[in-house]
Amino acid sequence: MSVSAVRPRLVLLDIEGTTAPVAFVHDVLFPFARRALPRLLVEHADDPAVCAAVAEIARLAPDQAPIEVLNGWMDRDEKVGPLKALQGIAWRQGYESGALVGALYPDTLPALRAWQANGLRLAVYSSGSAAAQRLIYGHTTEGNVTGLFEGFFDLAVGGKKEASSYRVIAEQVALAPSEIVFFSDVVAELDAASAAGLLVAQIARPEDGTVPGSRYPVFADLPSAGRTFGLAA
Repeated sequence: MSVSAVRPRLVLLDIEGTTAPVAFVHDVLFPFARRALPRLLVEHADDPAVCAAVAEIARLAPDQAPIEVLNGWMDRDEKVGPLKALQGIAWRQGYESGALVGALYPDTLPALRAWQANGLRLAVYSSGSAAAQRLIYGHTTEGNVTGLFEGFFDLAVGGKKEASSYRVIAEQVALAPSEIVFFSDVVAELDAASAAGLLVAQIARPEDGTVPGSRYPVFADLPSAGRTFGLAA
């Protein structure tokens, strides 16, 4: 795919492997949630958000204990709505207590701030819930940086490997798909975004061992990707 000469108006960003280290997600966030979920289900059983997630688990996996279903989904790293919702609640408690601090790549915030300063719109699209996305950016080592973004999109718009999801996002931000560039480390997600008409590029950070694809431009960090698309950073 050749890089379009048209300067994008909005940058849509994946989180894991793109703006935040894979190790933070897999070695810190996921284990924290796994430890916290059994207690969360008991101590917050009356919380409306917990009740809704448990009800959805019962619909998807009838006659199974919720925690067993959750553990199975986590073992398989499945992107399931109720799991993501409950993980988000557990992470919120961790961030609020100070047990968790959001980790971002060193180049992430400088690039995002430069893009915003140059008039670019920014948004996030991750399989983690929108609430969980806000937590990562709301509790970084540099404080709350959620104000950099105009939108946080999750599985409510559809799966990240479905072209229709990106069309929904384009509609919600009131832009043509060709005015949006999507950065992700996952080629299958880029396939879906490209099929929807978005500009795309793979972020393949050597420290995470991401395997570069061959269908799209590949970059080792956000600044190099941005410069290729005419985004000053």
